[in-house]
Amino acid sequence: MPVPDIVIVRDTPLSGEALGELVRRFFEDMVKYVVDLEREVLAVGGELHADAEALLLEDGSRQEDLWGANYYPGLGREACIEFTSLINIRPSQGNRSMLIEDPILCERVRKITERLVGRGEALS
Repeated sequence: MPVPDIVIVRDTPLSGEALGELVRRFFEDMVKYVVDLEREVLAVGGELHADAEALLLEDGSRQEDLWGANYYPGLGREACIEFTSLINIRPSQGNRSMLIEDPILCERVRKITERLVGRGEALS
């Protein structure tokens, strides 16, 4: 069964095969994703973080709970997540740049990412 362009990942981690397909489909070395910190789900894939964000909003997420990042397989735990996205620019929530500035939010994004996507392992 083909993998859709954007996949919502809930309880079961994304398979390495599906992750590899999403990485190669758009950017070849990384995949964009959006995490819902309250529901602890994420949407992986697509050309824009806004596309994954829209899918999560349709699925019942609240805007203020969504944060975007990029995942780079093969770079190991410390380097695999880039906490940068246009959807992160939220002056009303104290985040004035594309980078998630709050280290507590970054750690929450990291924990959900590690549970549902990976810890920077190489694709097989």
